[in-house]
Amino acid sequence: MSLPKRDGVHDRYYLIHKPDTSPEVLAEADLCIQDVLNGTARENHSAYPTVVRNHNGTPFLPSQLLDRYLSKLPLKGFPYEEVVIFCDALRRLAGWKEIDHTLRQYIEKQVQERYFEVGEKEDYFSPFPPCAVWPELRPEDIDEGLLRFACYVAVCYTVYGLSFEYLTTEHILGLVSQLRPDMVKELKTSGTGKLPPNIQKRKTKHLTASANDAFATIRITARDCTEGCCDEALSYLVEVLEQPEFPRSYSIEFRGPEKIYLPIPGLPKKGVNQLFACAVRYPRLHVRMENYARLAMREDEWYQNLSDEICALPGTFAVFALGLEGPKWWGLVCDYLDRCDDEHSSLQEKFIHAFFKKYGFTAQSLPVLVHGVQSMQNLKPAKEFRTLIANEESLDALLEIKGHLEYYLPEESGNDKRALAYLWRDVLWAIWGTASENGGSKVIKSAPKELKEKYQQVFA
Repeated sequence: MSLPKRDGVHDRYYLIHKPDTSPEVLAEADLCIQDVLNGTARENHSAYPTVVRNHNGTPFLPSQLLDRYLSKLPLKGFPYEEVVIFCDALRRLAGWKEIDHTLRQYIEKQVQERYFEVGEKEDYFSPFPPCAVWPELRPEDIDEGLLRFACYVAVCYTVYGLSFEYLTTEHILGLVSQLRPDMVKELKTSGTGKLPPNIQKRKTKHLTASANDAFATIRITARDCTEGCCDEALSYLVEVLEQPEFPRSYSIEFRGPEKIYLPIPGLPKKGVNQLFACAVRYPRLHVRMENYARLAMREDEWYQNLSDEICALPGTFAVFALGLEGPKWWGLVCDYLDRCDDEHSSLQEKFIHAFFKKYGFTAQSLPVLVHGVQSMQNLKPAKEFRTLIANEESLDALLEIKGHLEYYLPEESGNDKRALAYLWRDVLWAIWGTASENGGSKVIKSAPKELKEKYQQVFA
C-alpha cells in the first residue's frame, strides 16, 4: 500500500484530524489504535514530538489517536471499562502529558457542556468557570459510564499530573458530584479500587491505616508510639508508595498519642512532623526512614496538606529527622536539597539553621550549605552563623569548598566563571548576610587578627 507524504512537523508523522485525510492513512491510524490495545504499537520520542507507530511503522501523534478513538464512542451506553483499558495502554506507551489535554477537552465537551450551563469565570485567576446543571436535564439523559470515565480522568490528573493539577481533579469531580454524588462518595471512601485491599485499609494492634489513591491521602492513627508501631507505620508508607498507581503528591494525616515534633523551630506542627519525630528515636528504624524518603522524594511533587508558604517535597520530615542524627545521613540531605524547587520551597532554610547550630561549619557539614543555597532563593543566615564560622578549622573547610566549587555545579557549568562567582556569592550570603557585600569589608575589618588573612582569602 502506498501512503502519501507525511504532513506533520518535520515530516515526522501523519496528521489525521483534517477532513481531507486519505482513507489509507486513516486505516493505518485505526490499525495503530488496535496495536496500542494489543501491545504491538511502539513509541518514539527520539525527536519532537513524541509519536506512536503501528506494526507497519506508520507514525501518529498520541493525542490524535486518542481523539479519533474517543470520537467513535457512543455517548449512550458509554463503554467505560474498554475506554479505560485503551487510555491506560496509551498512557503507559506515550506518557500522560501526551494525552492529558485531549482527555480534558473530551470531558469539557461531553460532560461539562452537555450536562451543565457554563458561566463566566469570576476573574482571570479562576482556573474554571462555575457550572450549574441544566434545569431541563432528565436523569435518563445522564450516562453512568461517561460519568465514571470523567472520574477516571479526574483521578489521572492527581496520579500522573503535576502537583497543581489537583485543581482539575477537583473541578471534574465537582461536576460529577452534582449529578451522581454517590460516585464521588465511593471514591472518597474506597479510592479507585486499584490498590490491594491490605493497602487500602490496614488494622493491627498498633495502628489503623488507610490509603486513598483517588484523593491522594494516607491516614495513620497510632495507638502508641513504640518502636513496633513506628516500624509498622513506616512499612505501610513504603508499601503505599511502591504502588505504581498511587499519586506522588499526597497528604499524610498522622495521629498519635505523643505530641512531639522535630527540634527545628518554625516547622509546621503537623502529623507528618510528629510521625518522624517519633520514629527517629529508634536507630533500628533509620534505614527504613531513608527507604521511605528516597521513594518519596520527587521533583515538582508536594505534601498536599501543607499550605503554600510551608510547602514541602514528600520525604521532607524524614530527611530532616535523619539529617540531625549525624554525618551518615548527610548525603541523603544533599540529595534531597538537589530535588527541592528553588522557586517555591523554603522550609529547608529552617532545617539548615538548626543543622549548623548543632554541627557547626566543618569539612563534612559544609556541602549541605552549598546544596542548600542552590535549593532555594536567598537562603538567609541564622544570627549565630558568623560566630560559628569564626574559627580556623571552619574557615579552612570553607576555603577547601571554594577551591573545588565546580563539583557542586552541573557538568556543563563547572567551568563557567560567572556561575561559580554567583554560587560563591550565595554561599557567603548564607553565612554572613548583608555583611558579605562589598567584598566582605565589614567582616574582614572586625575579624580577629589571627584569622584576618583567612577571611581575606574567603572574600577574595
